[in-house]
Amino acid sequence: MRAFEIFWIFLKLGLTSFGGPVAHLGYFRRAFVEKHKWISEADFASLIGLCQFLPGPASSQTGFGIGLLRAGWLGGLAAWLGFTLPSAAIMFVAATQLHAIGGSLVGQKILHGLQLVAIAVVAEAVVTMTNNLCRDFSTRTLAVIGLLIVTLLPSSLGQISALIIGGIIGRYLLDRPKDPPAALTSPGLGLSHKVGILCGVAFLALLAVSFTLPLLGTGTLFSAFYRTGALVFGGGHVVLPLLSRAVVQSGWVPEDIFLAGYGIAQAMPGPLFTFAAFLGAVANGASGNFGGATIAVFAIFLPGLLLVAAVLPFWHGLKNRPNVAMTIVGLNAIVVGMLGYALINLVIVGTARSILDCVIVTSAYLALTKIKIPPIGVVCLVVITAVVF
Repeated sequence: MRAFEIFWIFLKLGLTSFGGPVAHLGYFRRAFVEKHKWISEADFASLIGLCQFLPGPASSQTGFGIGLLRAGWLGGLAAWLGFTLPSAAIMFVAATQLHAIGGSLVGQKILHGLQLVAIAVVAEAVVTMTNNLCRDFSTRTLAVIGLLIVTLLPSSLGQISALIIGGIIGRYLLDRPKDPPAALTSPGLGLSHKVGILCGVAFLALLAVSFTLPLLGTGTLFSAFYRTGALVFGGGHVVLPLLSRAVVQSGWVPEDIFLAGYGIAQAMPGPLFTFAAFLGAVANGASGNFGGATIAVFAIFLPGLLLVAAVLPFWHGLKNRPNVAMTIVGLNAIVVGMLGYALINLVIVGTARSILDCVIVTSAYLALTKIKIPPIGVVCLVVITAVVF
């Protein structure tokens, strides 16, 4: 029953979480920290920090981790399936109807409205997490340091470097609080250190196999997408060059079809990694290969999920140790700075193009924080406004 509850909640998030991985984390925070109270603010930020260290789609890995902590393996799989299924299904349908899909003014306005909602959701997450996790001058300064690092190094290298620096500063330089962070509460974790080690071994074994199977002439689709998911740090749009190398340069998917599918993926809720469903469905000239779509989606997500399952049992056991707890305080502050960078980047890149856009974003933010309108309601209101005006 608990696994079904997790699946249902994540399914709704998979249908309504627009705006990319950072916005997804904002939706997750509203759902699981504020509304359902499955995880504390500090534990949520800690889980984000852990997933930022690992290759794979950070928001999907965070959701999988929440499911694991809530109800063990069934909970983790239910969370991943619920969050992934809507956009994967839509991308598969798009592959079957590619010839009938074209750009339209209304479609562009809808996409723009969804991007404006994402700004409001990320802004709410940044403000609230700053108030909860960066309560003194030291941690707020560390958040600014994190923001500056990822601004100067806007890549996965910058993210990893910022997290390492934050962990070191938290461990050795920050004053220890009177009430250190509590250990993770995980009523259904069900993961032992042995299971974690097995998952780590499975990750490495499949990675090795993915480099050898193409030489044998079998499993090429699984291998290509598994390698892509295993070697991507930062998730989201960072995966596109590797996907292009895997399917376009190999001759499986023409470049114009690849770009058309990427354009469709921009309008989808949920993780961008479900673009793999589209590519798997059209690979080698097919227009609706369900088996190819299924293999591609499973293969690209699998390495990231295995790594979360491999590391989380050890993370859970270490978190209540004082030195580790202070390291996590530093990591949490860096995560806030990284979210701040994402918010600034959303605004600077031109998502808010006019005074009306700024008014819409401000209104959406107030609707979320003051009036407490559910996110899906805010999404509907903003999209309608964007289309009408």
